[in-house]
Amino acid sequence: MLIRTEEPTDYAAVRAVNASAFETPAEANLVDILRKEAHPVISLVAEDHGAIVGHIMFSPVSLSNHADLMIMGLGPMAVVPEHQRKGIGSALVKAGLEKCKEFGFGAVIVLGHSGYYPRFGFSPSVRYGIGCEYELPQEAFMVVELLPGYLQGAKGIVKYHAAFNDG
Repeated sequence: MLIRTEEPTDYAAVRAVNASAFETPAEANLVDILRKEAHPVISLVAEDHGAIVGHIMFSPVSLSNHADLMIMGLGPMAVVPEHQRKGIGSALVKAGLEKCKEFGFGAVIVLGHSGYYPRFGFSPSVRYGIGCEYELPQEAFMVVELLPGYLQGAKGIVKYHAAFNDG
């Protein structure tokens, strides 16, 4: 399996991966919009024997009263159902976090499963005094510092790209 940066020739396959992994086309549509409107976007694919079987996207978010902080939001992430539980998602998350760090981002937030993301260093954002603009269970909104101490004293509300409101 190869994890690599998404290329324009991958767009249809990435859309198919997201459509297969979720119940509605909302995430596939979100990926298409973020690709065009959010900058910078980190978009990686997992390729197995020439076929795209997984995808992960990171897009910038803002933290109220801390416009200087460079924070990425993880999501959507998708793996085609028949390839799930084989480590593809984990490989995508690890590669994506590394790419975010390379691009100079100090932290990454995620709205996700509280039993999955802590293995990558994520912890509930409430521990940092960071909340989400959406109403959701506190344990599902998590953050990881890519640079130790990056979020020290950075309390506030995370705001996502407007495309997240259209789902």
